[in-house]
Amino acid sequence: MRHHNNKRKFGRTKNVRNALVNSLALNLIVREKIKTTEPKAKELRPFIEKLVTRAKRKDLASRKLVISKLSNRSKEVKKLFEVIAPRYTDKKGGYTRVLKLGARKSDGAKMAIIEFV
Repeated sequence: MRHHNNKRKFGRTKNVRNALVNSLALNLIVREKIKTTEPKAKELRPFIEKLVTRAKRKDLASRKLVISKLSNRSKEVKKLFEVIAPRYTDKKGGYTRVLKLGARKSDGAKMAIIEFV
């Protein structure tokens, strides 16, 4: 039974899947808007929203936790804490949006844009 197993596997092992989500999160923090497949965008959304919620706290424990989740990328963590998180101080959630696009021409995969609101 698959009760509460709601993560997508993407045909990858656990380490590779975690690296994929980590890479997508880092790119979203740097560019603030990325184009990817719809399932990847939907899987990235809760991950990045939890990081932004942590970054809103602005204490050392939160910073260390976010650094560990983003694999010690200090430049991106600094941007998350100093630029992105202050935008949402009065907002309780819903920091990102997923805009659905059409299918990709080569393989017909559903595409989407994920961006900060």
